[in-house]
Amino acid sequence: MADNNDSPSVPRVLVVDDEEDFLAVLVKRLSKRNLNVVPATRGAEALHILSREPFDAVVLDLNMPGLGGMKTLQEIKRAKPCVEVIILTGQADMRLATEGMELGAFDYMLKPASVDELLYRIEDATKRSMENRKKRTAQTKASA
Repeated sequence: MADNNDSPSVPRVLVVDDEEDFLAVLVKRLSKRNLNVVPATRGAEALHILSREPFDAVVLDLNMPGLGGMKTLQEIKRAKPCVEVIILTGQADMRLATEGMELGAFDYMLKPASVDELLYRIEDATKRSMENRKKRTAQTKASA
């Protein structure tokens, strides 16, 4: 019997956070909820993974060394505009939330967030990502 996480209908989610213990727990919990979850500990690593593999959604921390969360968000939306990004951060800063949304984030959540609430947001982001891809495909066919 095939593993459920290999099914094409299972959402693929990239989770980016430099707090490795938090990342490991979150990946484990989301994987148990029938998501195909891939971890990354840095923004540059996330961009490399995104350039090679398809994802429906990204859960992104803001405060990371190297390429920070906002710059990573900008690069994700530039390279993969159909992929929805959920910011999950410990920074309760309205200015950052506004900036993230203006840069194209799907949602902004504060740590610690319940896994159930994050799962609902991931499901919504995945639906929007699929709609975005369908629209983009239709636009491409119409202009051809």
